[in-house]
Amino acid sequence: MAMPKRKSSHSRSRKRALHKKAKSPAISLCPNCHEPKLAHRVCPSCGYYGENEVIKVEE
Repeated sequence: MAMPKRKSSHSRSRKRALHKKAKSPAISLCPNCHEPKLAHRVCPSCGYYGENEVIKVEE
């Protein structure tokens, strides 16, 4: 196994780990009620997924 010849600096190791941060979730608008919702999931405010009513939401 290869061994490093010199110590890696803090900035070099932090530059390498810079892209490992958490990403924000993809938010889209519901086509039925136009409320923000997570992509590819049933809308919690109206219960529709695309054009189909999946769950009945009581108000």
